[in-house]
Amino acid sequence: MLFLLLLALLFVPSGNLHAQSRPLDIYWVDVEGGAATLIVSPSGESFLIDTGWTVGDRDAKRIYAAAQLAGLKRIDYLLISHFHADHVGGLAALSKMIPIGRFFDHGDAIEKENQQWLDSYTTAAAGKRTIVKPGDVIPVKGLRVLVVASDQKVLAKPVNGGGPNPLCASAEQKAPIGLENQRVAGVLVSYGKFKYLNLIDLDWEKEMELACPVNKLGMVTVYQTSRHGAFDGAGAPAFLGAIKPQVVVVNNGPRKGMGQVDSGVKSTTPPGTQTTPYEKVAYLRLAGIPGIEGIWQEHLSLLDPDPSHNTSRDMIANLEEIEDKGNWIKASIQPDGKFTVTNSRNGFTKIYISR
Repeated sequence: MLFLLLLALLFVPSGNLHAQSRPLDIYWVDVEGGAATLIVSPSGESFLIDTGWTVGDRDAKRIYAAAQLAGLKRIDYLLISHFHADHVGGLAALSKMIPIGRFFDHGDAIEKENQQWLDSYTTAAAGKRTIVKPGDVIPVKGLRVLVVASDQKVLAKPVNGGGPNPLCASAEQKAPIGLENQRVAGVLVSYGKFKYLNLIDLDWEKEMELACPVNKLGMVTVYQTSRHGAFDGAGAPAFLGAIKPQVVVVNNGPRKGMGQVDSGVKSTTPPGTQTTPYEKVAYLRLAGIPGIEGIWQEHLSLLDPDPSHNTSRDMIANLEEIEDKGNWIKASIQPDGKFTVTNSRNGFTKIYISR
């Protein structure tokens, strides 16, 4: 019997064996408080979400280095979530370093101050661009990449087991934070039991639209914090309590995102309405999510370096004001839902099982 099995394996192309054994890999590339997430499907196809800042091609080089580490010769699919400098600034340089197959975005509605970033994008994407709407699927082979928000709209019906959300009844409402943040194209990536949610810079008001009165997203395995962990204008408790992530990755910078205080974010809850008090410190709010198993940060917050307001130092990729190397965080997910998260700064890893 063993002889027959070995004989059969001789006739299986080596490329097929590699494809079957390859995990889903997700790299959170450090772009100093911008955003760039590189996903490599078990099929070998690649999907990049955002390209960081311009800054002397620093972020493009870091993304390219991650692509090389992953063994990529091209980026098959690129989603630019919205046209802010910290999300699309690195594209012009990156497109000269590595071929990019198809481009996805929320459309042409922007403010005048963002025109240069839309122009940069349309130049790079010429002839290969697709505008997405909620419910669309980006066709990464081996994954389901569902667009859950785009151009100020969200999913019409729940997915992933979502349903009525009892946390909404006494939840605070907040005003929108800028039109471009509300236009964000966000995605839910599914691979068997493993679910990864990235809403990029979507604000509190839109989170509530996704979570209340019905949770349209269900529960997720890994959540990448919105607005870089700046939780005055995102991280609505009714939203976090609905999606119940096992693991959170905070794509903050040393002085951007987590620990940032924005006193300009206004409540729109009608006066006299009874609302549930919530934790104001971003890390403590995340740590209080029922069932949370791990919080990873791109940077130690130098805005609020209190050790009790940051995760364990082993799970922080960058500790200093300026890290020339730009350490990354990586998750490798197996078909059975078991996944390992690694900090490239120190090699520290933790293993989780997707629920």
